[in-house]
Amino acid sequence: MKVIRFSDLVAQGQVAGKRVFIRADLNVPQDDAGRITEDTRIRASLPAIRMALDAGAAVMVTSHLGRPTEGEFKPEDSLAPVAERMAELLGRPVKLVANWVDGVHVAPGELVLLENCRLNKGEKKNSEELAKKLGQLCDIFVHDAFGTAHRAEGTTYGIAQFAPQACAGPLLAAEIDAISQALANPKRPLLAIVAGSKVSTKLTILQSLAKNVDGLIVGGGIANTFMLAAGLKIGKSLAEPDLLSEAQAVIEAMKARGAEVPIPVDVVCAKAFAANAPATVKAATEVDDDDLILDIGPKTAALLADKLKSAGTVVWNGPVGVFEFDAFAQGTETIARAIADSSAFSIAGGGDTLAAIAKYGITEQVSYISTGGGAFLEVLEGKTLPAFEILSRRAAG
Repeated sequence: MKVIRFSDLVAQGQVAGKRVFIRADLNVPQDDAGRITEDTRIRASLPAIRMALDAGAAVMVTSHLGRPTEGEFKPEDSLAPVAERMAELLGRPVKLVANWVDGVHVAPGELVLLENCRLNKGEKKNSEELAKKLGQLCDIFVHDAFGTAHRAEGTTYGIAQFAPQACAGPLLAAEIDAISQALANPKRPLLAIVAGSKVSTKLTILQSLAKNVDGLIVGGGIANTFMLAAGLKIGKSLAEPDLLSEAQAVIEAMKARGAEVPIPVDVVCAKAFAANAPATVKAATEVDDDDLILDIGPKTAALLADKLKSAGTVVWNGPVGVFEFDAFAQGTETIARAIADSSAFSIAGGGDTLAAIAKYGITEQVSYISTGGGAFLEVLEGKTLPAFEILSRRAAG
């Protein structure tokens, strides 16, 4: 995928004195008092901001925060706490500017944070009137918010249509590179782990991956549906019996290519969904009618770990069991550690996946951790993200 990269514009000396508009993802969690509880997204936005400032640009940054109503400002929608934290991290003042659509005063070497972009009327529906105004605010638009790349909104798409130049910031460029390496030009064998409670929410992803991967590891409620499709009993476990034909079709599509969907040979069951419920390891053929399957068993985990350790590329979305409960976390931990120990290029995304990576302390061993939940899933579905499409089009001239 060919896009203009902001780092290249900087290297070519095209940024000094220019007005640079950066769309970042600063949608950070806050407590009831409005204090930021986790600032990873702010820290992740700093390389692009520093790059622009060091190059002598006049820098504007904006983001959404929460789900405000367009045109109706409420104090809890304000980026003020973000401006404060960003100033601390950068060691310089960060002025917060409201009502900025019709013009912003910012000099070269200065940085301003533009108030919550979703307060602007027409942002979510990408109104052309708003998009044209946004395009006039800058000389260079920098998209650096992969978490919003699947949305065609004013500050993610419209501005890229009308700004004199539109490019990918370092965060977005890194996502493009990682996704291309994992899905467009993967080192084989390519294994994908897709887990979650429902096949229905991941069906298009499973169908898309079935055309490309060498092994498709399913976990959670999805695995239960695949076990049913393979003729196994799952007791009272979470599953979607109405999607058995779709699960079977994925299995057959993989088989036709000489690939596989490994079905668990053993599982960890309980009689109730609770952290303190007694856990019992059972062969996959011995699940009772009143059992809940809450994790893959140790034999299955070991078999999957062996496959992962010899993979060329691993794509990971979703824990394979109820890893929040220690009694049912062994499968996910085994998978996580196998990925960490593998020499494969690994890309992981999705909130629960990131929580598992943090829990088992393997952040440094995963080749690339994707910052975008919905955007990452849409890429796995084989969709072209709006942000990638418009930046590619602008790069083509």
